[in-house]
Amino acid sequence: SRNTLLRAHRQIIRLRTMDTILMNAQRQGRISFYMTCTGEEAIHIGAASALNIGDPILAQYREQGLIMWRGFTLDQFTDQCFSNEADMGKGRQMPIHYGSRALNYHTISSPLGTQLPQAVGVAYRLKLNGNRNVSVALFGDGCASTPDFHSALNFAAVLKSPTLFICRNNGYAISTSVEDQYAGDGIICRAPGYGMAGIRVDGNDIFAVHAAVREAKQYALERHAPVLIECMTYRQGHHSTSDDSSRYRSSEEVEAFAEICDPLTRLENFLTQHEWLNEEKAKEIRDEEKQAVIKAMNQAERKPRPKLDYMFTDVYHDMPPHLVEQQTQLHDHLSKYPNEY
Repeated sequence: SRNTLLRAHRQIIRLRTMDTILMNAQRQGRISFYMTCTGEEAIHIGAASALNIGDPILAQYREQGLIMWRGFTLDQFTDQCFSNEADMGKGRQMPIHYGSRALNYHTISSPLGTQLPQAVGVAYRLKLNGNRNVSVALFGDGCASTPDFHSALNFAAVLKSPTLFICRNNGYAISTSVEDQYAGDGIICRAPGYGMAGIRVDGNDIFAVHAAVREAKQYALERHAPVLIECMTYRQGHHSTSDDSSRYRSSEEVEAFAEICDPLTRLENFLTQHEWLNEEKAKEIRDEEKQAVIKAMNQAERKPRPKLDYMFTDVYHDMPPHLVEQQTQLHDHLSKYPNEY
């Protein structure tokens, strides 16, 4: 609908603006780490808009748009990145490792592929309980080279688990191009080998992604079966703030893909052609979202840090002796050197 597309447009702008500002904040030493998803936003919003809150999402670390669509606020994003007392993870995770029980979005784990077999188990439980929902696992092309990828697809096919495996093939696994990752036809060609359905879509086309995920969900529920979706896209930014992509690809390559394939440009062209958006309104939205992100970031930066005791809690119901000892040692050390911390 028109309203859904206008919401999608605003959220892509919000996502891209947040990425730019928090990336710069890391460069300024204000946060420790960051990863952008510039150029891949259509996958996030297209997929999220085809799901409902009952569909658990187990993502990698470059899918912040899905949790944004479900209602994760700019305050929650920035609180997590600044690891303050309002961070839902209590400061225990690296920045961009979001999670929300309320939004049915499993907390991000850094190691590649761990979420994939977990997503199979989540969907299998949904099936046993009679729920009309699917689990959704998102990952990159590099993750498809991990053992967990192969184990997960095999388990899902054998157990007939209604899991959607959504691969965002952005051309690079950090610095390794797809030409050096596999000799076959991308990721999608592996689906028949595991006995599951698969579809490849233009990951820069929000309509294509939405339609593919919508139909794949229906297929998975009707047949109690997994589906592999390969979304072809391009990572316009660095892998992370620890990466310099100019070492392994040219600026001309990035600019060419940005000019031809940018999902925000394509969506804005569509909205403009239907007279649902004009340049003045688009600028107004960009200004509003920029101010909103800056406000949330400044507030997050001023909030106190989490309690140090959070380092020892929430693992065991009753803290074991070795953690009690470590906690005591920490407090003794801080008492001895109060001016050093």
